[in-house]
Amino acid sequence: MPGSASTSCSGVSGVAPGEFRCRIGYAKRDRLRFLSHLEVGHAIERGIRRAGLPYGVTHGFSPHMKIAFGPALPVGTAGLQEYFDVWLTTYLPAEEVLSRFSSAMPEGLSPFAVAYVGAKESSLTASCTMGEYEVEVTGEVDAGTQLRQALEDLLAGKELTVEHKGKTKVFDLTSSLPKGAEVRSSKGGVTVEVTVRMGPEGSLRPESLVREALASSGSTGAVTFVTRRALLIEHDDGVRRPI
Repeated sequence: MPGSASTSCSGVSGVAPGEFRCRIGYAKRDRLRFLSHLEVGHAIERGIRRAGLPYGVTHGFSPHMKIAFGPALPVGTAGLQEYFDVWLTTYLPAEEVLSRFSSAMPEGLSPFAVAYVGAKESSLTASCTMGEYEVEVTGEVDAGTQLRQALEDLLAGKELTVEHKGKTKVFDLTSSLPKGAEVRSSKGGVTVEVTVRMGPEGSLRPESLVREALASSGSTGAVTFVTRRALLIEHDDGVRRPI
């Protein structure tokens, strides 16, 4: 969980000789939620160098840090449990990695857990197929009731057409949303909790779903903040977190 340190070293015996695949969980929040995925990557690489972690490099004409990130967050969306893998050339205890890396990172990009994983485990991008989101909405007092009904009507329609950057895409809501959206009251408005399935073909942005529901309901509410609370890995027995 965010704010706690996981020092599990499971999977160390399965990594390639001389390399240790180290998975680090971090939060992206506050002002730094406006960083792009590329900017977050650069900030993390700088932090790894400042922390003095013994990272591996790729081979070829342009060697670079051996690192792989999980599914990207849109600019402006906060993430409480994001992850990346970095390959280390020397084994360090997970708690030492967490301590050194945490001291090298700026506020708003906060590491919370470290674990070693096996070399043959699927990449984060391939294995993280679901994301849990919160969408905050401000507006009229009865927006919660209106929004709840509008979301139910949208899901009953089974499809949602979204326009983004001049392109139109139709999402199958039956496959895009593993379960229905939940609406609860919050300070100054309501919060919509929604789980979205992700894949290589792209995924439905939760704020697009909520904005469509607001428009169809005639509510004056507006989306003000989006947070990805967790990334999940699906397997035969259910779901689990990357760490």
